[in-house]
Parts: sequence; structure tokens; C-alpha cells
Amino acid sequence: MKKTILFLLLVTTSFIFSQEKEEKYPQDIDKKYEVKLNVLNLIGFEFLDASYEYLINEESSFGIGTLVSFNNDRDIDEYRTFSLTPYYRRYFSNRYARGFFVEGFGMLHSYKNNNYDYYYDSYGNYYDYSNQESVTQFAVGISVGGKFVSKKGFTTEVYFGVGRNLGGDNTSLEAVGRGGISLGYRF
Repeated sequence: MKKTILFLLLVTTSFIFSQEKEEKYPQDIDKKYEVKLNVLNLIGFEFLDASYEYLINEESSFGIGTLVSFNNDRDIDEYRTFSLTPYYRRYFSNRYARGFFVEGFGMLHSYKNNNYDYYYDSYGNYYDYSNQESVTQFAVGISVGGKFVSKKGFTTEVYFGVGRNLGGDNTSLEAVGRGGISLGYRF
């Protein structure tokens, strides 16, 4: 009877301690770099938006994103033509640099501002003339999102954020958006 109880205790404790052991995946071992492409911006807005991220540790990372617009025939008065966005992320998961995250970012961005001149001629005809000016500003903001990593190291992330421009005049944008669905690879 004592041998049976001792055997059951040994088996039970071995199962309990084996459950505490965290399983390591290949994407968590010695892989500190990620490259990503924001496919939402590419398909929806015709922006090429690529980024690089360095994983500092299991809870944080920093990176930089570059966005370039290759569609200059938009009907929107103000839109982004270029941006350079450094960011820092803090992950809230028990897995290595994945799951829910909060991000602080800075964004140096350029956009075109259309200034319209309206007038009526002596016959009552309406005319508008547009002159575009290129504006460059710096914004700071915050984003939230989630990152998912496959066993082979492929990444998918969904994020959304908003920032506020620092400085500027009355004709400039006050806020900027940051977001997308990115696909990438961790190596």
C-alpha cells in the first residue's frame, strides 16, 4: 500500500512539474530581427510601408518603419507622401515578443497640402485653382496591436494608433494615423 501511494505521488509530481516547463519554439531561440511589409497600406492606399524590428528581450523591441506613396493622383486634399517612423514596443505576453503590445512612436512625415483659390468671373462662372505645397512635420503618438508568430518564424501583426503633430500652422494636419496588417519574417 505504501509503495502504491509513493508511486502515485511520484507520477503526480512528475506531471505537475512537467506542465510548468515552457515549450521553446525555434522562433524564440536566438532570433532577434524581423522584417515586415504592411499589406493593408499596399493594397488599400498604394503605400509601400516596410519596417525592421529588433527584439531587445522577451518583453520589448524597437524598430523603424518607412512609408512611401507611389500614387500622386489622389482626390484627397492632404495625404502622406513619405514617413519615417521609429517606435518602441512593450509586449504583454508570457511568450517571447508576441501577443498584445503597446507602442510609442515618433513620425517624421511629408504630405501635400492643396490650397484652392476660388473666384467667379464677371459672367458668373465658378473657377478654382489649386497650388500644392509640400509640408513636413513631426508627430508623436501611441499604438496598440497584436503580433502572432508561427513555428517557422513568419509573423503577422495588426495594429492601430494615432499621433499628434508638434508645431505647424492652421493649415497643417493636427493628427496622423498609424496602422495596418503586416506580414513578415523573424530571423
